[in-house]
Amino acid sequence: MQNIEVTLYQTPFPHAIVDNFYNEEELELIWEELKFYTKPGKLLDVKDYGGVEGYTSAKAILLDSLYQNRTGNGGLNWRTMSNILTTNRKLFTSGVLDAFAEVDDCCCLANETNNDITKVRYYHNGDAYDPHTDKGFQFLAFSYFYKEPRKFEGGQLYFPKYDYEIPCDNNSMIIFPGWVEHGVREISIKDSDYFDGYGRYAITSFFGCKPKSVNN
Repeated sequence: MQNIEVTLYQTPFPHAIVDNFYNEEELELIWEELKFYTKPGKLLDVKDYGGVEGYTSAKAILLDSLYQNRTGNGGLNWRTMSNILTTNRKLFTSGVLDAFAEVDDCCCLANETNNDITKVRYYHNGDAYDPHTDKGFQFLAFSYFYKEPRKFEGGQLYFPKYDYEIPCDNNSMIIFPGWVEHGVREISIKDSDYFDGYGRYAITSFFGCKPKSVNN
């Protein structure tokens, strides 16, 4: 069984970093799907996937829209057709969020989430993401992937209000509250075509506790 080590931080804001979150078998499944999305016409511009225009030029896709949570064709759950949507359930079952919930009072509900969505984003030369918040969800979890040897510079996750930056390490995960302002440094890459997949991939889980309806 994989031993997952979580490093917890209370300053400059509550967050957790997990190195080597996915094992080799899981990484093979994830990369199989990432390579598919890098083909022409698969990833969408920000105006087409429901993002906020003006903050980023990086293309992305919302997996929950692509694999809607419905059954059909004899009861097949479409979400199980996505390697990423299947493997990233590990975030909610591995005990990582139990550890993160202890770092600060504002994180205490992280391990009780009942609502999440997943987005894949690909950054290539010139792509960045301006500082913003994601207050629509209580928490975010970013996982980073890139081909080795690494051909790009930049891509760090940064937090301008805290003058704080987290390196972009392959197969690492960063978890923090959605109210924390964050951005992505511009990617610079040479001798690489967009579709060869040598940019920076991010799988982002937006999650939190959605109030349960009360029947009167």
